Amino acid sequence: MNYAAQLAMILPEVVLGLGALALMLVAAWGGPGSTRAVSWAAVAVLAGATIALAGPASSGGAAFEGLYRADAFAGFTKVLIYVAAAISVLLAPDFFRRTAGDDLRPEYPVLILLSAMGMGIMVSAADLLTLYVGLELQSLAAYVLASFMRQDARSAEAGLKYFVLGALASGILLYGISLVYGFTGSTLFDEIAGAYAAAPLSGNAKSMGLIFGLVFVFAGIAFKISAVPFHMWTPDVYEGAPTPVTAFFASAPKVAAMGLAVRVAIEAMGPAEDQWRQIVIFAALASILLGAVAAIGQQNVKRLLAYSSINNVGFALIGLAAGTPEGVAAVLSYMAIYIAMTLGSFLVVLQMRDASGQPVETLASLAGLSRTRPGLAAALAIFMFSLAGIPPLFGFYAKFAVFYAAVQAGLFPLAVVGIAMSVIGAYYYLRVVKTMYFDEPVGEFGPGDRLEGGLIAVAAVAVSPLGYLAIPLLTAWTMGAARALF
Repeated sequence: MNYAAQLAMILPEVVLGLGALALMLVAAWGGPGSTRAVSWAAVAVLAGATIALAGPASSGGAAFEGLYRADAFAGFTKVLIYVAAAISVLLAPDFFRRTAGDDLRPEYPVLILLSAMGMGIMVSAADLLTLYVGLELQSLAAYVLASFMRQDARSAEAGLKYFVLGALASGILLYGISLVYGFTGSTLFDEIAGAYAAAPLSGNAKSMGLIFGLVFVFAGIAFKISAVPFHMWTPDVYEGAPTPVTAFFASAPKVAAMGLAVRVAIEAMGPAEDQWRQIVIFAALASILLGAVAAIGQQNVKRLLAYSSINNVGFALIGLAAGTPEGVAAVLSYMAIYIAMTLGSFLVVLQMRDASGQPVETLASLAGLSRTRPGLAAALAIFMFSLAGIPPLFGFYAKFAVFYAAVQAGLFPLAVVGIAMSVIGAYYYLRVVKTMYFDEPVGEFGPGDRLEGGLIAVAAVAVSPLGYLAIPLLTAWTMGAARALF
């Protein structure tokens, strides 16, 4: 394959990389005054990267001697990543102007672009070293974004915690990669799968080494999707980071990390399905349970949504545990719907500000919202009911898809336990709705932003019963993406 054809396969990453470099030069010369222009240019770059997916970037196959995979699976996840990244860029300028006195610098959208580039490499990785390079590019930008409000102690603390725990997770992942390489002799996913298929995974030193390598690799990835027991960073980082950054963390990196987990499980370690399925089932059930129980006592809305993200990751992992094309398609459908629900929820959090424009994040501040801001209360109620999986909202279909895939794969007990645990999680979502509709008002939020209001309306419509109209298209797209892995 010639070099031009391979460059066409990585065109989205080329667009993002060149765009980030160009905008970094604009930021250096234009200073803080260029922030809004750089932000809109970054959105245009993300749109360009999305358009670039229409060619060989989503159907070209393997590139660079098998290090990179351009297929329908990568194309689907990249669309979700770029959409979430663009929304996170659009939300930032007004938020920082209100809360930090125009403290947003033009480096913010550049960091988002670099992070999106790393996430694109993650979901297209067909080699453990490519995986690690993409993961670190995404993570290094994320550490800076978490601590972007330099004068806010909470933001600095969030960045430091994320960095320290992220370094630990990277070390665990590298140790797993070294074990897998040592016992298989390769870092390419196809050759690793061949080694797992050839070696009986029981009874000798090589089999134990392969299993330990698998465990450490999945442990490192679990940190990125904030699955239990590697979730400890999530509530503190979500609470301390600026709200647009938190919205970004809860959406795009989640999709990228889940896509990476699916590709590693199916392509690299598919023959060891019985081994990694045990890890995935434990992480799924533990994440659902902890996310539901720990959220009950939260008084900060961002921390509550952090535990909600842990809870939802557990449900998505049920689809992965199935290990079938239907299960992978269910995971992709779940993540697409999750993006709309989560971004909508954080958009409402951005609207929670007092008369002076300062953010208000307590659950108690939502009391009586249905009387002071009925439209905002209705939108948040839609997102909460959808996250809880209550029909007829679209979030119900997301949970139904993963449970149905588990049942089809013979994991009936897992589906039953997951359904039972979803009832626990419904409590804290309903508590938010009860606070808005049945408690006495304690104050009134400041005027809303038109852009935020428009995006909230779009997200609310997407997760409303009207979302079911998209099921035929979503099913066809996700099944095509899932089959690319098998």
